[in-house]
Amino acid sequence: MTAKDQIRVDRLFAESKTGRLFFDQKTAVITDLSGVRLLRCGVDTVRQLYRGLIRPEIMALFEKPGTLVEFAGQRWHSGRVGRDSGYQYKLQNADLGFILLVKNFNAKLESIGPHLKIEVSPHAIDALSPERLQARMDFYAQALMTNVDVNQCAVHLALDLQGWTPPADLVARMHCKARMHRDISGINEINWSTKSSTYGRGETSMFGSANGVQLCIYNKTEQARATDKLDYWESVWRRRDSFDEGDPDNYNPAQDVWRVELRYHHSIIQQFASGSLDLQSSAPIETRTFEAFSAHLDGLWCYGLGQFKLLSRPGYFEPIWTLIRDDVRVDLPVESLLDQTEYKRYYKTSRGFSGKNVELFLGNFVSLLARERVGAKKAFKTLQQWDCWPVIRDHYAAKDMDQLAIYRHIRDLLEERHVRWGRAV
Repeated sequence: MTAKDQIRVDRLFAESKTGRLFFDQKTAVITDLSGVRLLRCGVDTVRQLYRGLIRPEIMALFEKPGTLVEFAGQRWHSGRVGRDSGYQYKLQNADLGFILLVKNFNAKLESIGPHLKIEVSPHAIDALSPERLQARMDFYAQALMTNVDVNQCAVHLALDLQGWTPPADLVARMHCKARMHRDISGINEINWSTKSSTYGRGETSMFGSANGVQLCIYNKTEQARATDKLDYWESVWRRRDSFDEGDPDNYNPAQDVWRVELRYHHSIIQQFASGSLDLQSSAPIETRTFEAFSAHLDGLWCYGLGQFKLLSRPGYFEPIWTLIRDDVRVDLPVESLLDQTEYKRYYKTSRGFSGKNVELFLGNFVSLLARERVGAKKAFKTLQQWDCWPVIRDHYAAKDMDQLAIYRHIRDLLEERHVRWGRAV
């Protein structure tokens, strides 16, 4: 569905790209957003993935989980991590703002594989330029592995604002594109028709899936207070707290800050890297590092607000969505390439023998699970954790099957095997 913007005007009701009044011609309703304060839009999370061969001496760091160890000239907390992360071990230094997830569950220790993911916290991202941050991550990767190859990155973009709170009917008015779906695992409350979920007392709303593009809207003041990080975030909001040129110091500590956050999985970043074109050369941008992709984050911000549409009525954007799409830019010390790039996602399809392999695999996969009496939800969760899940997902997407349809397909196959074969499977 293509949505339109309401007419944007200034106080004299002249059309203006910077006006804070929005006029709906059909209903004659005027929305005044002059009280909205756009505090900061920044990168909240960076995840950089690497392939390589783990150095033999590194595994000695994990012999006593829960202890402090020396690595790359600094002290780190060593430990194990749950299988859901995809990795077995971690090195964490919260003061530096880095977590190193080590040894992929699905790759052999003695083989070159996707054995490292580096997660960077907001305060490290804020303190380092993309160039310096990339150099730091590459340094850790080289210290941990040989045959190092950068794999891809994932990013979260977060806008903090005051003077606006989500409407009570947010879920009803949020429209998502067909490929955006909610991961069915671990959800307390879910609405399949809107691919959304709401947690707590409505303070957090999530749309989309964790392995795709995800939109989260939540009370950042409450979240920061609960994690004892409010002092840090208030210092950020006071330091660079406004896109409004006439009001450079507008953070109000007496008012809650709400966050609009777009989370991009590394597989989606890869789709943009392969599908987005430089307008001058017509060549794909083909980025693999956070440093290289950082100039394209404005494009990701605008794209995400087109994927998730908050509507005032059918066919028309809610004014706040127009405002944060047009007025917000990601706060980074790099030149934005938004106007020099055509942003598109390249969907790698599985056809020919590879598509046949997907069908054969899924059939055998379901037969084995049916034999073990595994339920559909657990089966689908297991499938999503596999490295080849993006290939399976894209294969069925080419057949107009979304993730809910894949889940139902697995559920139906399991039921069919149980009914036909009973306990003989």
